Amino acid sequence: MYTALGSLVGFLSLLAVYRERPREAFLWMMVAVIIDGTDGLLARWAKVKTVLPAIDGSKMDDLVDYLNYVVVPTVLMYQWGLLPGRFGIIIAAFPLISSAYGFCQAEAKTADHFFKGFPSYWNIVAFYLYFLTWPVWLNAAIILMLSVLVFLPVYFVYPTRTPTLKLLTCVLGAIWMVLLAGLIWEIPKPSWPLFWVSLFFPGYYLALSLVLHHRRQSLSVESG
Repeated sequence: MYTALGSLVGFLSLLAVYRERPREAFLWMMVAVIIDGTDGLLARWAKVKTVLPAIDGSKMDDLVDYLNYVVVPTVLMYQWGLLPGRFGIIIAAFPLISSAYGFCQAEAKTADHFFKGFPSYWNIVAFYLYFLTWPVWLNAAIILMLSVLVFLPVYFVYPTRTPTLKLLTCVLGAIWMVLLAGLIWEIPKPSWPLFWVSLFFPGYYLALSLVLHHRRQSLSVESG
């Protein structure tokens, strides 16, 4: 039920997008991230697989995640003019279709707790593109690049399950969420120093993912 509530949160996010209420939209999107970041921990603690063996929690999680991490932010980027007007629907099709394939990969989440390919963090992409107000052609280029990256064998950290620096990653992630909440609350006049500080976690996450990806590939070559 806790995971399923994410679908209602996604619906509320879409309503806020269409009503052009950015603060409300991003706050609901943040609620979706909080649910997604904690439902797995609660499920393992409550031993849901044992108590409810007929329910596939992972499948439900993927359905809700596709809504909140792909559909909602893509609609936001299209509806709020972050995509090229004439080609907006074409550009929007790339994250929608590539992430549909990404979610269906047998090893979308690996046994050693990585995401294979770009893990469809389109909500984060939409958030930063909204604040940066870059030219729409640059937004489109970033979206196309990340859509291709969904299919590439590049491994990204699974923040709440990684065995490497898990505590540090979760603590930094929590601090980052607080910073984002502050930025969202200040819409339409956000603090730019706070905005630039908020980039520390995406930078940390990318650096950690690249280091662990390289280590993983090196171990694979050695064992092979």
